[in-house]
Amino acid sequence: MSFLANEASSESIASFSKPEMMSSFLPEGGCYELLTVIGKGFEDLMTVNLARYKPTGEYVTVRRINLEACSNEMVTFLQGELHVSKLFSHPNIVPYRATFIADNELWVVTSFMAYGSAKDLIGTHFMDGMNELAIAYILQGVLKALDYIHHMGYVHRSVKASHILISTDGKVYLSGLRSNLSMISHGQRQRAVHDFPKYSIKVLPWLSPEVLQQNLQGYDAKSDIYSVGITACELANGHVPFKDMPATQMLLEKLNGTVPCLLDTSTIPAEELTMSPSRSVANPGLNDSLAAGSLRPSNGDSPSHPYHRTFSPHFHNFVEQCLQRNPDARPNASTLLNHSFFKQIKRRASEALPELLRPVTPITNFEGSQSQDHSGIFGLVTNLEDLEVDDWEF
Repeated sequence: MSFLANEASSESIASFSKPEMMSSFLPEGGCYELLTVIGKGFEDLMTVNLARYKPTGEYVTVRRINLEACSNEMVTFLQGELHVSKLFSHPNIVPYRATFIADNELWVVTSFMAYGSAKDLIGTHFMDGMNELAIAYILQGVLKALDYIHHMGYVHRSVKASHILISTDGKVYLSGLRSNLSMISHGQRQRAVHDFPKYSIKVLPWLSPEVLQQNLQGYDAKSDIYSVGITACELANGHVPFKDMPATQMLLEKLNGTVPCLLDTSTIPAEELTMSPSRSVANPGLNDSLAAGSLRPSNGDSPSHPYHRTFSPHFHNFVEQCLQRNPDARPNASTLLNHSFFKQIKRRASEALPELLRPVTPITNFEGSQSQDHSGIFGLVTNLEDLEVDDWEF
């Protein structure tokens, strides 16, 4: 059924798009100069543009969703995202600068994140994982956002590297609001929820065993903590555990207690660290799948193995705490923020991350497509479409 065929839905989503809850960005399509298309998403009904906000010249990201082609279920889904975006206000959650309807499209405007997502960073520069201190700063921002979301009575259900965005000034933001689910029903906070995340095929490796299991016990906010542990492995190893594994096998592995880990000298046998690493990636991140064939070099044919490194015992313990099979045994976000892993943080993320992410630099110059600054996270502007920008906000 088309979106416009349901006038009630049209009026409802329009009510969520009123500008009074937003910042001073105007809710008019003519105020935005649409530039490069940098992504697609939401069943190919969404186009993501880099755009310039004409009144100030600021560069923003504009998501345009074709409402005429949306089913009623999709419209309800989008309404939920807009509701959450206006309900939440936290320094580590991506703020929506404006939402409005223009020419039968829902426009969602957010600030352009000049370092891209953490997924972009490990995909372009930190192929075998980021350094521990950078990860600590990033995960601290994520946990602060989750602590707020959980206190607001919601479960995020989509914590992963592509939903962690880093701004020009090195601040960490959690996105993915469309997957958030309220645990409050009829004014009461529920002990557990049972709803399986819609449109979640891309997020399966990060989901906890109890979410995937879909049984009568359900799940709660502790499921997000498991996702934090998977994301920690993703950032440290350069790839997500359970990558490319069939969904059924992945579920069995998780239910059977297979626990991903950080790949370093304490988890990989010494003889494998002396072997020439292969570029193939088999089943990375699993304790019992650390064959040399599942490892890959950092840049070119490096004489040393990329995982010939040692993460701190605090980092290993942090991951183990997050990935416990029993959700009741996992610490909550507030408790994890006091974990010894974060004791190494001495400065604000905005001061430290730009240094820790070198040689990556944020993209700040969009004039022309012949920029010679190849150290920027995006290289040439014409390569923006290589990013997973459709994941940034979803």
